[in-house]
Amino acid sequence: MSRAFCVTLHIDEVMAACARNNATISTVEPLHSGGTRVVLINSHDAAVMGRVFAGKLITGNVVRTPLRVR
Repeated sequence: MSRAFCVTLHIDEVMAACARNNATISTVEPLHSGGTRVVLINSHDAAVMGRVFAGKLITGNVVRTPLRVR
């Protein structure tokens, strides 16, 4: 199971949902194409949040925003 999810929610909503479910975030970033990409710290948290985000997952390709400028 992947620890990364792309969801249709705003970054604040993703962070609040993870906090409510005691899921530790490794990385969170807004997507250029809309929505949020979140990577959780372990597979247990990913399994929990996979159920929480079930109806809000983005399938297919997404356009990510670079985290660092090269």
